[in-house]
Formats: sequence, structure tokens, C-alpha cells
Amino acid sequence: MAKEIKLVKSLIGRKKDQIATAQSLGLRKVGDITTQPDNVQTNGKINKIIHLVEVQEA
Repeated sequence: MAKEIKLVKSLIGRKKDQIATAQSLGLRKVGDITTQPDNVQTNGKINKIIHLVEVQEA
């Protein structure tokens, strides 16, 4: 299984660790979509920026 993650809110004005987390997932600007494996590491990253992204099962 994989998860499709879409950045729906801007990273401007966010904490540095939230920006770094989004970039580590491959999300740079609003509207970017990436597919990530469904594992513990990815879920932790998603939980850190859940207020900025939409997540769907791919």
C-alpha cells in the first residue's frame, strides 16, 4: 500500500521543522502531490504536518 499526499496549505510562515518535513516528503509548493510508502516513518511525517496536507490511499 502507498499513500498519496497533497500539499494544500502554504509553507510560508511555518516552523523550520515543518518546512523540512514537507520537503523530505517531496512537497515544495501548494498543489504538489507525492506518493509515499505506508510505513511508520511516513506516518510520523504526515502527523507532523497533517494540518497542511490531504492524504489518500493510493
